[in-house]
Amino acid sequence: MTLRVNDATHKVELEHCSTLLEVLRDRLGLTGSKKRCDDGRCGACTVLLDGRRVVSCLLLAVAQEGREVVTVEGLAATSGAHDSLHPLRRPSAERDAFQCGHCAPDHHCSPGGTRAGQPEEPSVVTDMELPANVPVLLTAAEVQEQLSGNLCRCGAYPSMAGAVQDVIT
Repeated sequence: MTLRVNDATHKVELEHCSTLLEVLRDRLGLTGSKKRCDDGRCGACTVLLDGRRVVSCLLLAVAQEGREVVTVEGLAATSGAHDSLHPLRRPSAERDAFQCGHCAPDHHCSPGGTRAGQPEEPSVVTDMELPANVPVLLTAAEVQEQLSGNLCRCGAYPSMAGAVQDVIT
């Protein structure tokens, strides 16, 4: 089958039961997305699929043909200086938001999914008085809600939320 990952087309042979995460890591060598809980709870395997964040450990790879996948590696700048970073990754380094890096895929891709040209969707912290079809502003509370499904081994949550706020404001 053919997968489109990080603006590149890859032909891969795989078993029908292979998850997207397994193909990304084992067949394509994209190890930024981590395999931890393997049941969609921790967020370490988060990628963008057609601009929306998803947990890749729960998706069959064969069902993703023709869709655009962006991994945390895909958020790295593709031109410019060697150490140039995507805006979602740059403030993380400046704020010392990541230590071990296991939560990086979700913390980079979650706000990336909301900023990929699609209106932000309401969450449990969204003002209920907001009219229908109006994009949700990514306030500090919304950012914290976006990042809430991620398990961070280091406990750097406040720094991470602040880093995302730096980018979206």
